[in-house]
Amino acid sequence: MIKINHLTSIYNYKTPFEFKALHDINTTFEPNKIHGIIGHTGSGKSTFIQHLNALLLPTSGEVVIGDTVINKKTKAKVVHKIRRSIGMVFQFPENQLFEETVMKDVMFGPLNIGIDEATARKNAEKYLSLLGINEREYEASPFELSGGQMRKVAIAGILSMDQDMIIFDEPTAGLDPKSHIEVMDLIYNLNREHGKTIILVSHNMDDCYQYTDTIKIFSHGEIVSEGDTVDILQDEALLTSMNLELPKVARLTKDLKASGFNPTLPPRSTDEFINMYEKWRSSHAE
Repeated sequence: MIKINHLTSIYNYKTPFEFKALHDINTTFEPNKIHGIIGHTGSGKSTFIQHLNALLLPTSGEVVIGDTVINKKTKAKVVHKIRRSIGMVFQFPENQLFEETVMKDVMFGPLNIGIDEATARKNAEKYLSLLGINEREYEASPFELSGGQMRKVAIAGILSMDQDMIIFDEPTAGLDPKSHIEVMDLIYNLNREHGKTIILVSHNMDDCYQYTDTIKIFSHGEIVSEGDTVDILQDEALLTSMNLELPKVARLTKDLKASGFNPTLPPRSTDEFINMYEKWRSSHAE
């Protein structure tokens, strides 16, 4: 469980240039779920997630992770402990690749936090395989791979540290459609099959609707709404007030409601929608 208590973050604090990026945020993240964070550029999303693994310390308030408290006085020893349990995949993580081989790059993170070499290699092989990177690529330069493959190698480098929670900041930005789906399916499987708690920051409303369990909407450094994904992302009035659009599947379902298409459990993906709609049409054609 992560609990946020009165978190405020001010850049350039007590200078003529100070800027309040986050204002008195109170919220929680339950374990073993996929939590979505949405909001327009400049709403405070990126600043917020950097407080969750102590890349930034609060100006005031605190972040409580289990029995560990992060506040403005947090020491380096505590920061190291937090980063052993919470990983961060930044936007365009492939820009951080630097080693001469794929395997060395993926092993760098776990070795750097004190994991022994044998375990680091085992973890690297596990997550490279999970991401669909062929063994013949392990000793190749990561810079010889396609953009989508480079993204996967960079993600494997974070996952190989085997942390309990992973934060993804726009993980599909710039990817082709095939790689986009592969990365989102990976994130989903990390939660459902491997028990990882996921925080997903995304501008993609369709991804959030399909893959997340909860949603928090940020605006001007505050959380203006949060709750179950379906409840939040089907609320057209709320989304319109935030200049956000309904997910495409939610829009289609809403538009067809007048025709009698009103499933008890709403479809969350295009495939689910097509399957439900075809069954509904067949039942009404008889």
